[in-house]
Amino acid sequence: MSQINEFPKSVIEKLGYYVYMLIDPETNKVFYIGKGTGNRIFAHINTAISSPLESDKLSKIRLIHSKGLQVKHSIIRHGLTEKEAFEVEASLIDFIDIRELTNIVVGHHSDNRGLMNITEVIAQYNASDIEIAEPVILITVNRLFRRNMNDDEIYEITRGNWVVGERRNKAKFAFSVYNGVVRQVYEIQKWFPIKARSQDSKTQDRWRFTGIVAQDLQHYIGGCVEKYIGAQNPVKYVNC
Repeated sequence: MSQINEFPKSVIEKLGYYVYMLIDPETNKVFYIGKGTGNRIFAHINTAISSPLESDKLSKIRLIHSKGLQVKHSIIRHGLTEKEAFEVEASLIDFIDIRELTNIVVGHHSDNRGLMNITEVIAQYNASDIEIAEPVILITVNRLFRRNMNDDEIYEITRGNWVVGERRNKAKFAFSVYNGVVRQVYEIQKWFPIKARSQDSKTQDRWRFTGIVAQDLQHYIGGCVEKYIGAQNPVKYVNC
């Protein structure tokens, strides 16, 4: 049976917004979650066949076709509003895990309302302002953070690479901060330079630290530090 590659117009009129998944026919594993209207569900297949564009999703589709197989489609929910489709898509991406999919980004609002453990939920909605007494460098990791990161992953995104000056040496502790809330506290042992290229392709010195979890300062985790944080700079010094 040939693969269907478009909906009849009568179906499109009634379908509304929908959420769909693309499935590998060999393993029955979902490799992409999407949302859309009309014939959006078929657009990926058509692009993979007719376009030179490259992505993990398109490469996966081309690999399946090279084996003489066809991508399986499933619609999970239909007759939705656009807002409902965003929420269903984001929930499914969180459930399956973005690392298991060829989606480039997490779903809509996943940063604020996505998959969380109990500690993260409490931190999100019940974070109290804290007063920091120690010499600290606050490091905001919003661009690198994702839900359910393990301890090693949080350490790696916090320790560098950062544009910092001599003032770094006055900080005894580094706070890993996401969405204005402290996620972990490290005792800084040493800073060392890293050569990195900036957006204008110039080489500049950035710095990375080595450290250990500050066991005596774990009471800061879950506390809100928004009053200390500047609008743009991901690094802020306190008591240094």
